[in-house]
Amino acid sequence: MTDIESAWSALGGDPALAARTSTVVREGALTARLPVRELARACVGACALAAAELGARRAGLPDVPAVRVDDGAVAAAFASERLLRVDGRAPVSFAPLSRLWRTADGWVRTHANYPHHRARLLAALGQVSEDVSAVQAVLAGRSAAEIEENVYAAGGLAVALRTREEWARHPQAAALSQRPLVERERLDDSPARALAPLTGTPLLPAAGLRVLDLTRVLAGPVATRTLALLGAEVLRIDAPWLPEPADQHADTGFGKRSALLDLAADRAAFEDLLAGADVVVTGYRPGALDRFGLSPRALAARRPGIVVAQISAWGAHGPWATRRGFDSLVQVATGIAITEGSAAEPGALPAQALDHGTGYLLAAAVLRAVTEQTRQGGSRCVRVALARTAAWLTDGVRDTPAGSPETYEGPGPWLAEANSALGRLRYARPAVSFAGGPTDWARPAGPWGADPARWT
Repeated sequence: MTDIESAWSALGGDPALAARTSTVVREGALTARLPVRELARACVGACALAAAELGARRAGLPDVPAVRVDDGAVAAAFASERLLRVDGRAPVSFAPLSRLWRTADGWVRTHANYPHHRARLLAALGQVSEDVSAVQAVLAGRSAAEIEENVYAAGGLAVALRTREEWARHPQAAALSQRPLVERERLDDSPARALAPLTGTPLLPAAGLRVLDLTRVLAGPVATRTLALLGAEVLRIDAPWLPEPADQHADTGFGKRSALLDLAADRAAFEDLLAGADVVVTGYRPGALDRFGLSPRALAARRPGIVVAQISAWGAHGPWATRRGFDSLVQVATGIAITEGSAAEPGALPAQALDHGTGYLLAAAVLRAVTEQTRQGGSRCVRVALARTAAWLTDGVRDTPAGSPETYEGPGPWLAEANSALGRLRYARPAVSFAGGPTDWARPAGPWGADPARWT
């Protein structure tokens, strides 16, 4: 079974359709010790196949359109946040306190891109100043495990560096090992979904679907950016007091609209949005939004036939299920950082591949859920987790040699430029590709929170 076939199987797809995919292999793309290129190819390929499958069903095509996965396009897409330029300016990726630190007995990785996470980190360290040398001095006198637990208790983010063997013995790894790569659940017996037939070009499988985007950072926004590419109306909702870093929003905002809403104070407006939504995508810790009536079963009760898509760092089960997390932290906790470097000098993957890969898997799961609804009905819930994707990368994906690969000479052929309200944007073109499908987003990213909180 190829890696694309493995991902497609995890999505519940018809095994025979995997033959509709082909790959342009490029040596030098996403080079790493782990099979990152193969994971990226599989996630994008499975997503493109899910899109082609739904498009064929809606357009009444006799065959599912052919899917073409180009390692060059995939490599560029997986580095989209790094390749972005706004009026020629390179993006800011990590804040000064988001980094690896030496501790008394090893290393710890912190994440402090958001002001509230930075404040909690500093509080856990005894209100030390934001000066990097001052933080390093404090961390150097403590054990990595102590820092991990104290920062977490303060609401911040820090994880100790572990080997893959140490992670395998961790209770969270044990919990993840019992879960599939993509969790799929039918919530009720609501009627089959009726979607308007598709005509014309390009073929937009998600046209007419309204997607309420309650995600942040990277993995969730990558999923919803992909659904926007495929024709969905995507409305991202953020709390007014939690601004997204500008460059991050510019990278993941293609095809979407962005609005601000206080879910507690503006409950009536939010309920109006839910009443018109076909898909709700959440990227917060499991259970964090339940108090707003956003658990999968609560949503299905109010909006029968909905698809609820959830993405998290550590998964919905196990002792770390309620912990915050990001790609860089998962790499350190699961042993990837040591595999890509060493215990003395931890490394990193060539891209935030857990974020991007998991995002494409979630978009694919949404598309497959909609396809299944057209046949069988039922509200659906799909879940993915960065740490589960990490387990697939380290133990499931195979490094498959290519027969006659082409050379990867950089991302240039897969970059484009567009004018926007944010300035002149250089960006990575979509990697999801199938015959007759879209080749770019209908609109570039706009200013964060600049759109009204209503469906068009």
